[in-house]
Amino acid sequence: MTSNPHTRRGRRDSYKLTMTKAEVTSSLSSGSVTDVPGIGNVKPEVEKRAVRKLDRNILPILTVFFFLSFLDRTNIGNARIAGLEADLRLTDRQYKIAVTTLYAPYILSEIPSNLILKRVGPRWLLPTILTIWGAITCLQGTITNFQGLLAARFFIGMVEGPMLPSIVLYLSSFYTRQELGLRIATFFTSTSLAGAFSGLLAAAISKMDGVGGRRGWQWIFILEGLLTFLIGFSGYFLIPSTPAEARFLTEEEKEAVTARIERDRPALLNGGHFHLKEVGRALMSPHVVMLILINFFNGTTIYGLAIFMPTIVNTLGFSPVRSQLLTVGPFAAGFVVTLLASWASDRYKSRAIPIACSSVLAAIGYIIYLCTDHRYTLYGSLFLTASGVYSIPPVNSAWVSNNSEPHYRRATAIALAAVFTNCGGILSTWLFPASAAPRYRDTSIINLVFILLLGLTAIANGLMLHWFNKRKQDPAKRQELLAPYFESVKADFESDYSRTEEANKRAWLDLGDKHPDFKYVL
Repeated sequence: MTSNPHTRRGRRDSYKLTMTKAEVTSSLSSGSVTDVPGIGNVKPEVEKRAVRKLDRNILPILTVFFFLSFLDRTNIGNARIAGLEADLRLTDRQYKIAVTTLYAPYILSEIPSNLILKRVGPRWLLPTILTIWGAITCLQGTITNFQGLLAARFFIGMVEGPMLPSIVLYLSSFYTRQELGLRIATFFTSTSLAGAFSGLLAAAISKMDGVGGRRGWQWIFILEGLLTFLIGFSGYFLIPSTPAEARFLTEEEKEAVTARIERDRPALLNGGHFHLKEVGRALMSPHVVMLILINFFNGTTIYGLAIFMPTIVNTLGFSPVRSQLLTVGPFAAGFVVTLLASWASDRYKSRAIPIACSSVLAAIGYIIYLCTDHRYTLYGSLFLTASGVYSIPPVNSAWVSNNSEPHYRRATAIALAAVFTNCGGILSTWLFPASAAPRYRDTSIINLVFILLLGLTAIANGLMLHWFNKRKQDPAKRQELLAPYFESVKADFESDYSRTEEANKRAWLDLGDKHPDFKYVL
């Protein structure tokens, strides 16, 4: 490609982003994802004000939604030590089957829900699934046998599965790639809070044992499910599907939000239609494969802690109520470290390094757990482990969203990451046999290996993306990628501007993250 933008040959051979005519004729040989027509005049103060309003009005709602998702998914661990297992006469194997049953429909529902989210609208989909699973959780408090528990867990998983990938995809339509990590962390830290809060709440609700003829574990399900139902119903009045529907934004702010997203993600210039090939392209993207491996390793460790933390603490010799309370500390530590890691990730525009650092922190926790017999030291190691494993998912979720375009490719990649997280959840269920308590040595060794592999995979992915970015700078590679979209454009650019603009949009929509002007986040 020529370096002289003012010659006829330069105009004919240069394939750039859509810009004004003056901008194109002066910048044809460079190109930038920020040079999108009509969005260069956004006032910084308007943009900042709009982002603050998004943070105040959308993030708290989504945080509560995901908090309830994790609370209702993992409260079976609290119910177990409150009498569920004994009252239903469950064996250790039956309990694990009940926990695992949630994940099969969970996994199957994640990709389809993300693919229909844009058509149905987040305003309707998210509150609906929240309301339905809240009702099912309430009914879980009325079960009397193993079969009833299986049925309840199956339907909770089917309805709850779409929540995480849908929230990540939803946020990516309101925030830029650089901002997404901290925003995902904001709602994801609710998992740490859910772990801490569920212990406090379960300890308090357990004291209702016998009220109304029901056991304490039944009241855990009933009251927490009722809370979910009520908040889910209120969501219909609180969530806008798009920036244009956000009643808390002025018209100028709505335009600013839309403009900054289009500037950050040029593939959004054309909304695009669903094509099955985009699902295949996500599956065939090397960086997506690496990231879903990270999610599998992390899913195994994080769900093991979330579901079995009360059991682990209880088997160290603490009473059931005290065990519920002692789970608060490690989860609270995870909350703080998650926010710090995600802030640093956004601030320094790096995903691989924070993930690798978090994996080292978790690994230290597992090593201490394996190398001591003192129960208070064992308990203390859970602070490091929880901090490490809980701080990884927000950064990795942002990484998945950052590097996949256009919409349906990104939707598939986000859902795939969630699928493999839950595959790790299935594995974790079977790594804590009652016979291995209280140390769970073999389980801890497996988790240690997984968390180290996770860190190595993150570093390898970062290096691979760096190589991809360098390769895109090669003029010959750029010409190879863009030529098919511009070969039919006339030599006289000035008389054929509309065709050049259309060809440029097609290039962004079809190539997506493979476009030479798209820079992968490392």
